[in-house]
Amino acid sequence: MLHTCSRPQRRKAVPVTSTVSTTGEHSAAGAGSSRRNHPLVTVVILCFGGMVAALMQSLVIPIQPELPQLLNTSQANASWVITATLLAAAVAMPIGGRLADMIGKRRVLVLSAALLVAGSLACALSDGLVLMLVGRMLQGLAMAFIPVGISMMREVTPPSMTATAVAAMSATLGVGGAIGLPLSAWIAQTYDWHMLFWVSTVLAALILAAVLFVLPDGAPGVGGRIDVVGSIGLAVGLVATLVAVTKGNDWGWASGSTLGLLVGGLVVLLAWGFYELRHRDPLVDLRTSARPRVLITNIATVTIGFGMMAMMLCVPQIMEFPTATGFGLGKSMLEAGLWMMPGGIMMMIFAPVSSILIRRIGPSVTLAIGAFVVAAGYVLAYLLMDAAWKLSIASIVGTVGVAIAYAAMPTIIMSAVPQNETGAAIGLNALMRSLGTTICSAVAAAIISAKSVTVAGHVIPTAGAFETIFVVAAAAAIVAAVIALLIPKPKAEADTQA
Repeated sequence: MLHTCSRPQRRKAVPVTSTVSTTGEHSAAGAGSSRRNHPLVTVVILCFGGMVAALMQSLVIPIQPELPQLLNTSQANASWVITATLLAAAVAMPIGGRLADMIGKRRVLVLSAALLVAGSLACALSDGLVLMLVGRMLQGLAMAFIPVGISMMREVTPPSMTATAVAAMSATLGVGGAIGLPLSAWIAQTYDWHMLFWVSTVLAALILAAVLFVLPDGAPGVGGRIDVVGSIGLAVGLVATLVAVTKGNDWGWASGSTLGLLVGGLVVLLAWGFYELRHRDPLVDLRTSARPRVLITNIATVTIGFGMMAMMLCVPQIMEFPTATGFGLGKSMLEAGLWMMPGGIMMMIFAPVSSILIRRIGPSVTLAIGAFVVAAGYVLAYLLMDAAWKLSIASIVGTVGVAIAYAAMPTIIMSAVPQNETGAAIGLNALMRSLGTTICSAVAAAIISAKSVTVAGHVIPTAGAFETIFVVAAAAAIVAAVIALLIPKPKAEADTQA
């Protein structure tokens, strides 16, 4: 039976004023922690864990065309190997964040790392679709490591380090994908495909050991019971909606399956929202999420996620298409990944720059600057499609903008919610980012489908398809910048800048 009468004082346990400010000030780091180490060690562990969790997103891209043969299944079924990870991650991030607030963030990090080990091992041992899907779903659930790790930064770092630590942890999403693509391409070309997952198993085991034996405890959880009905409702609504969005181009946007799942998912999410508003201990406090500073940031996050994904989708394809297409650059997947890698590395390098901007001009303006830089990257990509090194420069510019924006978003969220709701709030923000990337994938697929031609019996996109995607992504980034400028400043920041 669902417990609905949790401690009524929990929501008032920590006022908003005790949270991270826009200048990085917060309560004493590591309050309630029984295990101590240098904060830099903690930051490195969390960032490495986030990078490996993010790497799972791009791990199977090099072997995606061969998955039907490798798993003895159809192309349609094999596509679920990627979709399963996406769906599991979307569900895990908000639920994992709420659980972290309740029982402590380190415990959820241990659970996430253990799921990553189990999922990687299952994939390494698989030769069929079922075990592979199980493993990929477990790897997706481990993505909760990233938002929980971000929210933990405020507890285990001194004020002078927090902004940079949050920026570095946020950048791991891009760094993991950028490093993962060439690494997985090289492993797949050199060894049996199972080696991809044996490597990820070893990396996950290292993370699990570090979290268990080195990471400090952080602040204790606030207690309470998980909102079971809310968790199920959110999972059902998200899965139905995201399946419709990701499969709409394959099934047809007007098909009964697509429309049924989309409408059904949205109805479930609407009912979930009404239920959460009436629950005394909800999975997601929608009243807190509806505060203008939080709500507008989450809306901007969706458009930033859209803008980030287009670069990762289009640039490798342009590089890998044959030169006979008139726009392709004829690179191998490994070469394309290596050309993309500098962009991911720049995301980590720019973490200190992002934190400086946040401290000096505030996170809202920093978010707007990052979005404008993302738009500039797409303008360059539109103009510089004729050489790999030019596209690499455009990718670097775009990913630098993403790094700046990704650093600002959790900082804004943490300054606007009570400390005992940080995990859930950051998890919801991560979900918004995932929603943006999912929508971008669907839009890009629809544009490519509409702007394709048949050459020698093969359907290939035209150069105009990628140019259109770049224009749409640039527009999305500009919209994100405008939205960011509308984010209200907290009273302390407003008084300082007055």
